[in-house]
Amino acid sequence: MLNIVILAAGLGKRMKSDLPKVLHTLAGQPMLSHVLASARALDPARITLVVGHGAAIVEARYAGDAGLAFAMQSPQLGTGHAVQQAVPTLLESGSDDDVTLVLYGDVPLVASATLRTLLDARAGQGSGLGILTVTMPDATGYGRIVRDTAGAVTAIVEHKDASADQLAIREVNTGILAAPTAALKRWLSALRNDNAQGEYYLTDIVSMAVAEGLPVATAQPTHDWETLGVNSRVQQAELERVYQQAQATRLLEAGVTLADPARFDLRGQLTCGSDVAIDVGCIFEGVVELGNGVTIGPYCVLRNVKIGAGTRIEAFSHLHDAEVGEVSRVGPYARLRPGARLGNDTHVGNFVEIKNATLDTGAKANHLSYIGDATVGARVNIGAGTITCNYDGVNKHRTVIEDDAFIGSDSQLIAPIRVGRGATIAAGTTLTRDAPADTLTVSRAKQVSVPGWKRPVKKPV
Repeated sequence: MLNIVILAAGLGKRMKSDLPKVLHTLAGQPMLSHVLASARALDPARITLVVGHGAAIVEARYAGDAGLAFAMQSPQLGTGHAVQQAVPTLLESGSDDDVTLVLYGDVPLVASATLRTLLDARAGQGSGLGILTVTMPDATGYGRIVRDTAGAVTAIVEHKDASADQLAIREVNTGILAAPTAALKRWLSALRNDNAQGEYYLTDIVSMAVAEGLPVATAQPTHDWETLGVNSRVQQAELERVYQQAQATRLLEAGVTLADPARFDLRGQLTCGSDVAIDVGCIFEGVVELGNGVTIGPYCVLRNVKIGAGTRIEAFSHLHDAEVGEVSRVGPYARLRPGARLGNDTHVGNFVEIKNATLDTGAKANHLSYIGDATVGARVNIGAGTITCNYDGVNKHRTVIEDDAFIGSDSQLIAPIRVGRGATIAAGTTLTRDAPADTLTVSRAKQVSVPGWKRPVKKPV
């Protein structure tokens, strides 16, 4: 049975923020959410969040998460003290396979694959400890992994408590460890705070395990940056770029063209077909799927979007909860809002906004239009300045435009209304009743020219 404890009680003083540190974002999500995602991938029996500063805010953010328990650490007296607070929440089956994994809410990029490697390394050496370590060229500030002449781990010594010889060690503790749950409880109860910081160090359990003759296994992450923590805005920004570069590299290796990998932001999940090209400054949020041959122009924002093969999204377009068919064109400066569904070979041009509306195959709205709560048929042409007037101040109403209709420029279609198949709506028409099929419908005020009219002249002051 696997328990996971995530330490999330720290103040984050250097963040200079009222928001709890673990709720500051990386790639559009709270750092703690990234850790939780990796933890859940291991299918644990219980995840416990140890909260402290801003506990009410953290608990409110994750209150609805199934299988999640909370433990309060107040005051904060070190990592060992933090895990002590989680002890009452730990589940046990009575088996030697009961394990507790300790993670950190401000170390957001640790991968589930790395955690599995750690758990496997521990299991491979019996029922002892497993410690995630990294080897660093400059280990300043980190706890050192102390080994005997045979290479076995004997202790972890914090930087401020290390001797000169120990300070020369480059293998360091990441803080992430896995321990047998029953033994962990015993070791936690024996912790003391007679150190330079006056804190209860979780790392002291290593020497206890060694004293009991239990093996201490180590593993290292696939990427060193998986174990980097965030304690300041500077570190947050640095880690953001590390994450984005890793995502960009993954896409490049999969055959995606990125105009500039340094100007690319993924804040969710992005899947791409072959020969996809993405220009600079684009942001992808939620779940985005790009088909074969899709081109995304510069400075576009796509959130929860599916784009069909061969489609071009031109510059500065924003798409949210929308779907676009194949060989279509959207933008520049277009906005697809939730519920927008565009068929194949559709064109949506500059400064066109579409919400909760469908455009069938070959439909076009190329300029300066609003199409909301509408069903637009195949091959419909919507002229510049057209508006579907869908809102009466209380309720939304639907506009239906049947196949092959032509809507002239600067028309207003006051819903609920239907335009018949093949109908033509003359430019400047305000449509208040259904327009019959295959018929020209015109609604305009009579044009009048007034002879002798003089333009007013401003009177002198």
